[in-house]
Amino acid sequence: MVRNLGILAHVDAGKTTVTERMLYLAGATYKRGEVHDGTTVTDFDPLERDRGITIFAAAVSCAWDGHRINLIDTPGHVDFSDEVERSLRVLDGAIAVFDAVAGVEPQSESVWRLADRYGVPRVAFVNKLDRAGADLDTAVESIRRRLHKAPLVVQLPIGQEDRFIGVVDLVRMRSLVWADGACSVGPVPEDLLAQARQRRRLLEESVAELHAGALEEFCARPSISDETLAGALRDLTGSGAGLVVLCGSAYRDRGIEPLLDAVVAYLPSPLDVPPVRGEDGAERAADPRAPLAALAFKVNATATGRLTFVRVYSGTMRKGDTVLVTGLVTGQVTGLDTGAGRTERVSRILRVQADRHTEVDLAVAGDIVAVVGLKSARLGTTLCAPGAPLVLEPPGTAEPVVSVAVEARRSTDADRLASGLARLAEEDPSLAVRTDAETGQTLLSGMGELHLEVAVEKLRREHAMDVSVGRPQVAHRETVVRGVSGLLYRHVKQDGGAGQFAHVVLDVEPLDGAPDGGGFEFASTVVGGRVPREYVRAVEAGCRDALADGPLGGHPVTGLRVTLTDGATHPKDSSDLAFRTAGRLGLREALRASAMELLEPVVEVTVTVPDDAAGGVLGDLAARRGRISGSSARAGTVVITAVVPLAEVFGYATRLRSRTQGRGTFTTRPAGYAPAR
Repeated sequence: MVRNLGILAHVDAGKTTVTERMLYLAGATYKRGEVHDGTTVTDFDPLERDRGITIFAAAVSCAWDGHRINLIDTPGHVDFSDEVERSLRVLDGAIAVFDAVAGVEPQSESVWRLADRYGVPRVAFVNKLDRAGADLDTAVESIRRRLHKAPLVVQLPIGQEDRFIGVVDLVRMRSLVWADGACSVGPVPEDLLAQARQRRRLLEESVAELHAGALEEFCARPSISDETLAGALRDLTGSGAGLVVLCGSAYRDRGIEPLLDAVVAYLPSPLDVPPVRGEDGAERAADPRAPLAALAFKVNATATGRLTFVRVYSGTMRKGDTVLVTGLVTGQVTGLDTGAGRTERVSRILRVQADRHTEVDLAVAGDIVAVVGLKSARLGTTLCAPGAPLVLEPPGTAEPVVSVAVEARRSTDADRLASGLARLAEEDPSLAVRTDAETGQTLLSGMGELHLEVAVEKLRREHAMDVSVGRPQVAHRETVVRGVSGLLYRHVKQDGGAGQFAHVVLDVEPLDGAPDGGGFEFASTVVGGRVPREYVRAVEAGCRDALADGPLGGHPVTGLRVTLTDGATHPKDSSDLAFRTAGRLGLREALRASAMELLEPVVEVTVTVPDDAAGGVLGDLAARRGRISGSSARAGTVVITAVVPLAEVFGYATRLRSRTQGRGTFTTRPAGYAPAR
């Protein structure tokens, strides 16, 4: 049986170390890899080893208790959240890793919401219990308070901080103690027996509140049996009603075996999840005999060929098979061939182990593999049987918020630069490449400063190109503060032959929830057929065209509602084109007549600094136009939360280090848009 899992967490919570220990204990590797030594299996890219963080999602496999576990180690930095989302789209379960000292951190919440969006069941692993200040109960309380989940703690630590040596398994009421790299199983220590019984009772009560079968046994008997409790925990994990919480110290090799057991016991297999549904409503169950349906969720475009990572949802894919590539993908690069509706031959199928690959003859429902030889497949496209077409929902892609100008230092490298940027955007759709119409510069846009630094460094390393980079620029937006009513626009054009005639009357007003909510709504209140329905759709299309550049500075317009209230047609000269043109030009005129406001992207910054540096940091945040939203004391440090314009965060890491003698840290996460002051 297969388990397809992701490892999710805030940066530095220990995701990669957890993955390494799981691979080592399962026998997939012969030695433990360490992040600080640059010897981990999943952080194999030189960029990751240089920076000591996970940047690219890496797939690995191992076997445990007769089950094959496909693991994807995902990034923890906010700039690479799109990489996490693409992985979650194809996973059946996840392990959420939390720091036992910090508890739930900002990026923990972000990846948690992504997992909620795709309905991915999770178990929690509270890591680093050997650290000073580690406290399981405090971490669990932060899960309850910040993630709004019902934590079901199934272990009790044996020892605290540097004396942490093992756990009590509350489901089977036994102890697991690690010494000299080996795990020994025994009875619950006498000094912890009373506390373990109390915790077991609390666990039973929590499960009974959420699970009908467990409640029935809880009321009829003195306690819930181990089998019923384990079954209820599996049901609650699958439904998302409860969160099984385990603990340990991955770096010290403590707590990983029971985590692997929990993965097998509580998280679903491909057979346990609902059948995948296509955009037309058709369903495909996880049956190797059903027609093929697979989703491409990652593409590695190298100089020697393209690797397309796919999750097989139904059917069987064999080497040499012909598959149909379906599903339109919005490409960020102009002229990107989506290859929708093309047939392709699968030349090779690879079982992936990070940067190493093993060739296999086939992949069945539930497998995650890489395919060689697909020229037209792109991230988000569907691979299906030619006789049974299907289009699966692609992963979402976030809108870039930061841009830099990129140019080759040598004019002879201009074509190579364009090719390299196109390959970057093909691999990572959250990167966008465009040419500024006014300056002629090539602009590379991404999710943050680090995201763009990594992209540019890949250009330099993989393409041996010397490029220069301009200062980061943020992506502004424009919104309507006070609109106009009854704006009349007539589009009349006669230049020989059939003319163009369209008459529209528009109301423009701010959209509720803007600017943070943003968005665009279009409505029509035209009565009496004065504007036919097909022309109303053309007016809406024209209005959407006009949103591309606003009157303040040519930035995209958001946060408005446009209502078509009246209009007129001509029996011969009216057409879709005429009304689309009228909608575009009419809305532009309406925006020029409206009161507009410039918006800028803002981020929520969480800064952790020593007590004696808090005052200076608060002043610096205020100077950066930050709005302080909260602060709290924690073990000799102060945690400050503020909303700061993204443009003011560039270079903040250096400034913070200088103000705190290198002791301060900070994290960011997108917080939408706010008026530029």
